[in-house]
Formats: sequence, C-alpha cells, structure tokens
Amino acid sequence: MIEQDRDEIIQACLDRKALEAKFIDPRTIKVAEWVRLKCQFGCGKYGKCYCCPPHSPVPETTRRIISDYTLALLIHFNGYVKVTQTVVDLERELFLRNYYKALGFGAGPCNLCKSCPDTGCNFPKKVRPSMEGCGIDVYETARVNGFPIDVLRTREEGENCYGLILIE
Repeated sequence: MIEQDRDEIIQACLDRKALEAKFIDPRTIKVAEWVRLKCQFGCGKYGKCYCCPPHSPVPETTRRIISDYTLALLIHFNGYVKVTQTVVDLERELFLRNYYKALGFGAGPCNLCKSCPDTGCNFPKKVRPSMEGCGIDVYETARVNGFPIDVLRTREEGENCYGLILIE
C-alpha cells in the first residue's frame, strides 16, 4: 500500500470518530477456539444474527482467511456503537482505491434488527461479522499491537472497542 493511501485511510478513521488506527501485520491477529464460546455462553444475540455465531466463520476458516492477507488495519474506538458501520464504510473506500480484497470485521452483535429473519439479512451491505464471533481474540490482538484494552469492572469505565479490515 502506498504511503499516501495509508495516511488518507488513517485520517478517514479519525474523521469517523476513531481514537486511533494502525496498519498491522495480519500474523499478529490472534484467533482462538474458546472465543466463540464466550459468544455462545454469554451473549443474548447468539444464534439471532447472521454476523454472529453459529452463522459467522469458525476459527479455522478465520485463520485461513487471515493467511491470505499481508496487511490489516486495526481501528480503536471508545465504544462499539458505530464500529461496524465505520468498518463497512472504510472497507468500501479501500475497495474503491483498488484494494479489492478488503474485508472488514466489526465489533459485537448487529443491532440493525431485533433478530435476523429466516430469509437472510435485511442489510447485507451494512453488516460484517464480529471479530469475536469469528474467533478473533480482540484483547490479545489489541495488546500485541500496542492498543489499550482491559476487562471492564463497572459500566462507568471507558470501553475500548476495535474494528479490523484485512487488506491486500
């Protein structure tokens, strides 16, 4: 990726309320089998969203997908309200810059509908699978790449959320 594109994409992240963004080596993205279990046994949206388990890619598929890429963009937010939408917008911007393999991952479950209809997603252009739903250990991936993230003990503590885009 040329330096001008890198600078403009980082600025586009900041313009969309990201706290920071960094291009990272995809080999630093940590994928683990246990992560999806946290979705299954802890999230009320499990099985209700096409972008979450059991509909999202399993960890082994996620590992294979990541191995097809040489660059990734990790984007840090102070909440996940707009993470997935920002990822979708930035993925599109990268695609239009001829990075046609750009593939984004959002944060947390989709909130566009109460639950997905049996006929499929009503908004396929607006959603992406969640990082954690695909088995990505967001905590370890953020920490390895120098980003802050801690377990919240109260709802008053500041939340660190992340989006990810694979780029080739």
